[in-house]
Amino acid sequence: MSLPITVSKLEQRLRERLNPDVLEVIDESYQHAGHAGANASGVGTHFRVRIGSQLFTHKNRVSRHRLVYDALQDFIDQGLHALAIETIN
Repeated sequence: MSLPITVSKLEQRLRERLNPDVLEVIDESYQHAGHAGANASGVGTHFRVRIGSQLFTHKNRVSRHRLVYDALQDFIDQGLHALAIETIN
């Protein structure tokens, strides 16, 4: 069984991979209790990320989101079910 997915783990990964100027990660899992992908603990499945990085410069929205998804892919593989992304450049 994998370790729980937490805000701090996602923040750490995004800082390592994307060197953000702005970063806010919110666990919204409790809002999705009983929905697809939710777990009984109410944490670790649904997150909102607001991020700004120099790596986003001259990239379109899809490319920016791809960078975030690529950075967090192993968390997605472990059960991160939903990821709402707001990118800032």
